[in-house]
Amino acid sequence: MTRKHLTRADLDPSTAGGHLPPARSALTLRLVLASLGLVSSLVGLALVLILGLPWGFALLFALIALTAIVDLFVVTRRKREERPLV
Repeated sequence: MTRKHLTRADLDPSTAGGHLPPARSALTLRLVLASLGLVSSLVGLALVLILGLPWGFALLFALIALTAIVDLFVVTRRKREERPLV
């Protein structure tokens, strides 16, 4: 009895003859995470300013908020350009 040697094509599901659905990105998850990051960084920024903590913390929270805002714009633009799956 001979054993068949497995090749990469035997193990790789992407070589299944094109029967797999196209990959979808997790833009909605990224949108939710960016929103949560924006809200939490704004709350942190408000707490830093209210409690009178050093300005370095305020700058850090402001930078995180700015990053979340940019990510929200990028994700919403990509979601508008995304083709619906039929």
